[in-house]
Amino acid sequence: MLRSPYHGGHLEVIVGPMFSGKSEELIRRVTRAVIARQRVVVFKPAIDDRYHATHVASHSGRIVEALAVRSTEDVRAYLRGERPLLSEAAASPDVVGFDEAQFFDADLVPLALELASSGARVVLAGLDLDFRGEPFGLMPDLLARAESVEKLTAVCVVCGAPATRTQRLIGGQPARYDDPVVLVGAHESYEARCRVHHEVRRDQALHLHPL
Repeated sequence: MLRSPYHGGHLEVIVGPMFSGKSEELIRRVTRAVIARQRVVVFKPAIDDRYHATHVASHSGRIVEALAVRSTEDVRAYLRGERPLLSEAAASPDVVGFDEAQFFDADLVPLALELASSGARVVLAGLDLDFRGEPFGLMPDLLARAESVEKLTAVCVVCGAPATRTQRLIGGQPARYDDPVVLVGAHESYEARCRVHHEVRRDQALHLHPL
């Protein structure tokens, strides 16, 4: 067994902007668990098919097998044995990994807590901020409940400083604030940037969130 500072199940959350190595760190942790002969299963959202449909892949090319799911209920179905896992060794897992956690529905939070309470080590990787620089979906809730949080940085493509933001570009120009947080099939690109060089166009009226 891998040594852990925590007794029993717990949550580990890995966050940062794009290109900060979140998936790489998730892969590293679950690979070590496999080497330690622990039962491991990894899930990823079906929306993320940039590299492999059945693997979590890092920008550096490292991969680990994963089950692509469309909802947290799909995850529950796999864990209940209603759908075939990648291997029998993944049944009653010691370690459950989730990549791109920000794309999962809100039910991932109670599921992660249930898994941790049952004794599993739950490792989740995802964007903590969306392209606007605002908290992304369920990530704040996961961060608040985690025993362990690792916040990674990338390198700002403008100045070389540590980057904490994800810059969305459409046609080479910064995206507008009112653009959807998740774009499917759009011709957008992304860069890592620091706070100073992160840009969001505000051509349209800004909708402020009430305090």
